Amino acid sequence: MARPQAMTLTDAAARRVQALLAKRGKPSVGIRIGVRTKGCSGLSYTVEYADEKNKFDEVVEDKGVTVLIDPKATLFILGTEMDYVEDKLQSGFVFKNPNEKGRCGCGESFHV
Repeated sequence: MARPQAMTLTDAAARRVQALLAKRGKPSVGIRIGVRTKGCSGLSYTVEYADEKNKFDEVVEDKGVTVLIDPKATLFILGTEMDYVEDKLQSGFVFKNPNEKGRCGCGESFHV
């Protein structure tokens, strides 16, 4: 039995990642997702270009996009859906994470 992927992407998130990679101007393996200590709730998501796969990265292939998950972030991200939202006031990636126990008031950080 195959184990489920660590995370999934919505169609909007996959389209946005593909557009960002196409505009980058240099080859990329995909994007890397991580978490870092930041904000009033403790953790914040990071999204960056991935030039190469690191030895212990979790690899997620979804909707034609490669997402590498930093090994230190995998346990925090399991089961997460990554979306891309654009409205009148802001645009950006949104993470729907079932492991979150709370978020700060501004939405920049979370805790598990």
